Amino acid sequence: MKWSELLLPTLKETPAEAEAISHILMIRAGLIRKLTSGVYSYLPLGFRVLKKVEDIIRQEMNDKGAQEVLLPAIQPAELWMRSGRFEALGEDMITFTDRHKKLNVLGPTHEEVITSLVKNEVSSYRQLPLIIYQIQTKFRDEARPRFGVMRSREFIMKDAYSFDRDWEGLDKSYQKMYDAYCRIFNRCGLKFLPVEADTGMMGGDTSHEFMVLAENGEDRIARCKKCNYAASMTKAECVLPDIPLRAQASGQILDSREIEKMKTPGVSSVRDVAEFLKVTSEKLIKTILYEKDGKPVAILVRGDHDVNETKLTHVLKTNQLVMADEKMIKNITKGPMGFSGPVGLKGVEIIADLSLKQGENWIIGANEADTHFKNVNIGRDFEVLHWADVRNITESDTCPKCNESIEISSAIEAGHVFKLGTKYTDSLEADILDEKGKSSRIIMGCYGIGVTRIVAACIEQNYDDHGIIWPIEICPFQAVVMPLNPDHDASIAEAQKIYNQLQDAGIEVLFDDRNVRAGIKFKDADLIGFPIQIIIGEKSLAQNLIEMKVRNTDDRSKIKSGEVLNAVLQNIKNLYKNNK
Repeated sequence: MKWSELLLPTLKETPAEAEAISHILMIRAGLIRKLTSGVYSYLPLGFRVLKKVEDIIRQEMNDKGAQEVLLPAIQPAELWMRSGRFEALGEDMITFTDRHKKLNVLGPTHEEVITSLVKNEVSSYRQLPLIIYQIQTKFRDEARPRFGVMRSREFIMKDAYSFDRDWEGLDKSYQKMYDAYCRIFNRCGLKFLPVEADTGMMGGDTSHEFMVLAENGEDRIARCKKCNYAASMTKAECVLPDIPLRAQASGQILDSREIEKMKTPGVSSVRDVAEFLKVTSEKLIKTILYEKDGKPVAILVRGDHDVNETKLTHVLKTNQLVMADEKMIKNITKGPMGFSGPVGLKGVEIIADLSLKQGENWIIGANEADTHFKNVNIGRDFEVLHWADVRNITESDTCPKCNESIEISSAIEAGHVFKLGTKYTDSLEADILDEKGKSSRIIMGCYGIGVTRIVAACIEQNYDDHGIIWPIEICPFQAVVMPLNPDHDASIAEAQKIYNQLQDAGIEVLFDDRNVRAGIKFKDADLIGFPIQIIIGEKSLAQNLIEMKVRNTDDRSKIKSGEVLNAVLQNIKNLYKNNK
């Protein structure tokens, strides 16, 4: 293809609305254009990359015996109500009422639809195991669409679903998909890490996220520096150090001091209070108030820790958890926001993080403006109803598996696999008959990959100051031929000859025939990230030499004109080898 015939609008400047490097480069390199908040059009170059990612996914899914289908994007809301997820997804779900006054959903995912389909078409254990997948646009009304296609309202996803007669079968299907995902991400040139994850709104009891390690990732993962433990922040378990527990474990206060009220004028945040009192933040207890099913709950964590709301919802066994606003706080504590504490709270369930078992003489809010208590002791000054791990892990914690150091890294979630069990087959009553003619529930798993997110994640890991560095399997074109002087007939003729040779050899090549300065061609080639650049200049050509540049190493060489094809083939072979 000739560049002059391709819709490929590159930009010199960084777009004002773009934050993440992938967002910036996808716009500058002419891959996407924004239509409205969280919604993007894919231009020809971006679409080529998408289709290559999809092809890799199809090859690996088909290799595992999965069958491709295409399910409706429009789904009756009734299905979601039966599964109990209509309210759980809440405002993230895009709904509409059709002309027949029926409420419908634009599919954010397809567990309900595929379960309904299988329920009606599969009736015997002989028809299982079964893995079905699709590649389709999904819709979620994100509150804050950001980072371009990484968090958008409309995106392409591969979702697969396994159906088995028993849990052993699910284990096998899950491992098949797990292995396929590792192959897919490797072929897409991604450095990734499978981590233990919370199942969230999907349900089930086991899940893994495939996290792409990236400096600009909006997710965070905890991983051990010694063993292979890795988990998402929502899942990572916090364990107590292996030292004797103090007052709360023994029922005795080792260093008992009288509780004392003190004025803290104009300071309410942990950092400001700690600085004002000349103590470390570890000496404070934060009291965070929530409303659970219409009732107040106080969550206590150490001053240097943060509440993990995912863990908290599991502890409280609820999905209806709302952080208290200023009005609610005043009604519960009779004091202003920023000064809440557990002493004297009436009719409030108190949950404390396990880390608070190792300390005494705490500093807490006094439920009174500009006032805190010091020397507060749990068990003497207030009671805790329930102890639990309800905080985020930190780098000060140790690995729950081997007790070594923990490292926190930024990452992008590119895929997620779940053992669903019977969550959806129970609600939709999807059964099969076994060998004895007895009815039994189908066991499910589900497996998702963000196709559009893979493209962005790949760029986040593969770029430099000049632009994108594409892995060879998903690059839009494998090579670009660049005659530097469009008015030099010999250069154009040589470029056309090389272009034809590469095309005939099955190499995906772009002919940069634009009448622009050589500097613009160089900058655009690096910006877009063509793996191999073939540069035809007058002086070199006079010596029967062609310059070749390999983008990912910046290696440059001059080769004889007749050897260009073999050199390109060898470089492509090396790039594939290095991508394994």
